Amino acid sequence: MKLLIILSVVTVIAAAGVGLMKVRGAMAGDVQKPTASVAGRLWDLESRTLEGETLSLGDWQGKVALVVNVASKCGLTPQYEGLVKLHEELAAEGFVVLGFPSNDFLGQEPGTPEQIRTFCSTNYGVAFPLFEKVVVKGEGKSEVYRFLTAGGLEEPTWNFTKYLVGRDGRVIARFAPKTTPDDAGLREAVKDALAGP
Repeated sequence: MKLLIILSVVTVIAAAGVGLMKVRGAMAGDVQKPTASVAGRLWDLESRTLEGETLSLGDWQGKVALVVNVASKCGLTPQYEGLVKLHEELAAEGFVVLGFPSNDFLGQEPGTPEQIRTFCSTNYGVAFPLFEKVVVKGEGKSEVYRFLTAGGLEEPTWNFTKYLVGRDGRVIARFAPKTTPDDAGLREAVKDALAGP
């Protein structure tokens, strides 16, 4: 009888563990992989810096990039701290964060370029590239975000959606807004991309 009870308890614990793994998997399911191949590369595009200078994204060709739609007045804005840390930690290995301010979500990036730059520099010491404010969803989305989502990846659903781009300029994965820069899965994906060709 005792053995039967012990086996029942072990079965319940094992089932609970599987259920917990499924819940964790759902959280980790905040990662999407492209479902279709896309012509071209991110490095073939141009964008304008926060100061309005036209710049070829080819300037980062050969690097691994994390492209993020950022905002100054969002509950997720403290992620800037982690993005700065990740950028600084891995820059020597060929990694860069590319920030694209966007006002698409409840007007949480209302500032002028000067205000955005001051906010980012003063509060978070942002030194990674910041580009002009862009539209990241819908018909009017920028060329960069048309490219990032062309392979079947979801558009940004909120500020701080992250797209990982490999050294070849092709999108590897999309990470949900609440996936923080210190998330183990995101960091592993970045490291794998850095180790690749």
